[in-house]
Amino acid sequence: MCVLVFDIIICCLPTMVLCFSDNFQMVHETGLFVREMPMNLVWALVVLVVNFSGCFTEGMNNTSVSTRPDVVNVASILTFDSIIGKVAKIALQAAIEDVNSDPTILKGTKLKITFHDSNYSGFLSMMAALQVMETEAVALIGPQSSVLAHVISHVANELQVPLLSFTATDPTLSSLQYPFFVRTTHSDLYQMAAIADIVEYYEWRHVIAIYIDDDHGRNGIISLGDRLAARGCKISHKAPISPQATKTDISDVLVQVALMESRVLVVHTYANSGLDILEVAKSLQMLDNGYVWIATNWLSTNIDISSPLPLNTIDVMQGFITLRSYTKESNLTRKFASEWRNLTTFGLSTYCLYAYDTVWLLARALDAYFDHGGNMSFSKDIRLNVLKGEILKLNSLSIFNGGNLLLQDILKVKMKGLTGVVEYTSDKDLVFPAYEVLNVIGTGVRKIGYWSNSSGLSSIPPETVNMDPLHQSSSSEALHDVIWPGPTMKKPRGWVFPENGRQMVIGVPHRVSYTEFVGQSEDTNAFKGYCIDVFTSAVNLLPYAVPYKFQSYGDGVKNPSNTKLVSSIDAGVFDAAVGDIAITTNRTQLADFSQPFIESGLVVVAPVTRSKSSTWAFLRPFSPLMWCVSGIFFIVVGVVVWTLEHRINDEFRGPPKKQIVTVLWFSFSTMFSSHRENTLSALGRMVLILWLFVVLIINSSYTANLTSILTVQKLYSPIKGIDSLMASKDPIGYPENSFVRNYLIAEYGIHEDRLIPLSLPEDFEKALKAGPNHGGVAAVVDERAYLELFLSTRCDFSIVGQEFTKNGWGFAFPRDSPLAADLSTAILKLSENGELQRIHDKWLLRSACSSQGTKFEVDQLEFASFQGLFFIFGMACFLVLIIYIALTIRQFYKHYPDLSETTGRSIQSGPIKTFISFVDEKEETTKARSKRKFSEGSSSTTYANNAAMQNYNSNRTYASNASLQNYNGSRIDMSVDTLK
Repeated sequence: MCVLVFDIIICCLPTMVLCFSDNFQMVHETGLFVREMPMNLVWALVVLVVNFSGCFTEGMNNTSVSTRPDVVNVASILTFDSIIGKVAKIALQAAIEDVNSDPTILKGTKLKITFHDSNYSGFLSMMAALQVMETEAVALIGPQSSVLAHVISHVANELQVPLLSFTATDPTLSSLQYPFFVRTTHSDLYQMAAIADIVEYYEWRHVIAIYIDDDHGRNGIISLGDRLAARGCKISHKAPISPQATKTDISDVLVQVALMESRVLVVHTYANSGLDILEVAKSLQMLDNGYVWIATNWLSTNIDISSPLPLNTIDVMQGFITLRSYTKESNLTRKFASEWRNLTTFGLSTYCLYAYDTVWLLARALDAYFDHGGNMSFSKDIRLNVLKGEILKLNSLSIFNGGNLLLQDILKVKMKGLTGVVEYTSDKDLVFPAYEVLNVIGTGVRKIGYWSNSSGLSSIPPETVNMDPLHQSSSSEALHDVIWPGPTMKKPRGWVFPENGRQMVIGVPHRVSYTEFVGQSEDTNAFKGYCIDVFTSAVNLLPYAVPYKFQSYGDGVKNPSNTKLVSSIDAGVFDAAVGDIAITTNRTQLADFSQPFIESGLVVVAPVTRSKSSTWAFLRPFSPLMWCVSGIFFIVVGVVVWTLEHRINDEFRGPPKKQIVTVLWFSFSTMFSSHRENTLSALGRMVLILWLFVVLIINSSYTANLTSILTVQKLYSPIKGIDSLMASKDPIGYPENSFVRNYLIAEYGIHEDRLIPLSLPEDFEKALKAGPNHGGVAAVVDERAYLELFLSTRCDFSIVGQEFTKNGWGFAFPRDSPLAADLSTAILKLSENGELQRIHDKWLLRSACSSQGTKFEVDQLEFASFQGLFFIFGMACFLVLIIYIALTIRQFYKHYPDLSETTGRSIQSGPIKTFISFVDEKEETTKARSKRKFSEGSSSTTYANNAAMQNYNSNRTYASNASLQNYNGSRIDMSVDTLK
């Protein structure tokens, strides 16, 4: 039947080609190439091909089975001889049985797994992978190590077979280079982040990494270095160990580690080889007090699987901190743990749980794959045909056509397994990475905390922290107490001074001046001085020995540059620097400094002369401007008070000469509050009160300044400090090879041509005495510590102005050196117990010259000091005058008409003169005149009213009489007419 159908199709195909040659489009259907045809014929052909597809497989390059086959082949590559390989094989077999016994998963399809032993060999692993591909397996579980995963991933990529590994934790396997690699556990990227958080939590800064020198070890340590750097820490030394190393090789590596200063050791290796490292460390006494051992999850795996461990094995891991993948306890895990005890005598490790979940993950993905129409279709890789030979029988390898679809289904799985929620992110990493932090104690481990990618370190489980964000803020209790190697409960310092037999080389500046700070004996070449004594006393307080030797820096002809000395530390020439080294900004970028042991800011030294008393000393308290302004205000006060009192107070009236004398007398008598004139107006009294307050302040200031001038011996210098130096153009001296030059140029903008380098104190003295006009300098700028010694025997000079920088001297060390912090603590102890002051008095206490007890000439009180006071008083006077003028103008307009009639002058004749006359007139006179005028106006009004009334009455009587006469006449006329 199959042959018949095939013949019919072949016979009909040419006819269809001839009939429908217009539309030429090649399509590939079940291995045959046909041309596009009408839809009814296409569907008929498709039905035939699908129903009889099994008939066409022979002789073609494709092999296919039904959509849901009875059996799906899965392969696993493990290292049978390893402890993880032993338990992983059991877990995989158990998972296969559980999947096959559950009909709801694959709906009748069974999983068949075949195991292959890699035997720790990359070559054998690759050969096993090739053998697996010959069995047409749809997925490969394993291998255990990241090294083998790198090799086999290339095979998986070529044959498009998903590679699922629950033990290969190398972070680089997540790269796009390996698209078919799927990690079913958490990457070492998160484990290293947890270790970095532990290091930061205990305030260590340097760690030593001990690791197996392969892809797994190197890439894991690279991730650790990145995570430490993000937290301000670093790996100070890397100690790689060969994968084939013997105990002798391991011993050689650990001996070098023991000579390093860091005592925080991170061990990243495999479960089988890790115990050898610990046994060698035990023999080298590297598990004693002071060491910190942090192991990745290989140690917890050993403890979980091999429990109970032999006593000699558990003894070499006491006090260790290790990590274990966190899995929340559930009914599933408890049930599996119960079944596990019936399967094997090995302990249950988290790797067993991940292996079990890997099978279920694959099963659910295959179920989705079949639901999406996937089938078990394989094709030959034509690129392998170019490889000829009997040894390479590669023509039997097949490409899994549905590999890409199955890979996508794997990454889309969301399920709840023994390890918790199994779900992938866009980066192909499992969600919710978390670890338990364990402390190895006795015959087991003690859980001291947790770490998760979302909440960091915590003393409670990660899911609890996520539900209660308040716990995230209590970082001080992130981990419980740890019992460290020793055993001890005290947190190790994390470092010691290197025991490699090499002494610290400490650079000491070879000074030619001020050797009281740092000097070198001509006979023994031994170093001495204040700085040397402070350093040796501080080192003696350290709880550990510090072997060191001093080495001179400089030519002995001139003082060396301390900045270059600090740069030598950064370049690795010296291990530290001790001397008169000021802590400046640019130097802190090159090295770390200890706590300052002496304060020494920049000051100005200039020539001074003794100030002598003079005949006119009483004028010196105030500057000329102050005297002038004060005199003007005395006169202004008199004028203002006279203006306010003139119209109402007889004491401020009279002839012009008398009034001028009154104004001057009143003004200056207020200086002693002896004025006899009384003020009557409210405005005048307010001005007087304010002025008396001003006079009180002026008198007090004058008295205090004059007392100081006449009673205290003074020194005088035209240089007042750094500000006066900046304003002048005079040359300035500075110590040669000092940071002072650059500081003055950069911070104060002093031109470099004005700066004169000077080497010795004698040069300072000579230049200052010569002065700027005779080839010398106007002043010298240097650190206070030096200049105090300089001035102890030179009384013609003194520090002028204020100290304009604040810094100190410290000991310099390489960046991130823990010795800097320890020496800082020792210096503080020296300061507290008085030893630092004793050393200071021993080297720097000198009998000061007599001028050091004198003071500088007191500056005259300038107008600027009282400017605010005079301004307030001036504004008060101005406002009072404005108010007074407004009131006066109001009165003027009120009485102006009366004033015009009385004076007999018209308004047009001179309003200003009229106003001046009004102002000069006493207020009582104005009011009296106004009152009198008002009375006269009232009498005139009464007379006018009476006259008007008399006129009104007379007119009224006349009118009445006239009317009566008219009336009588009319009646007589009427009577006459009647008679007629």
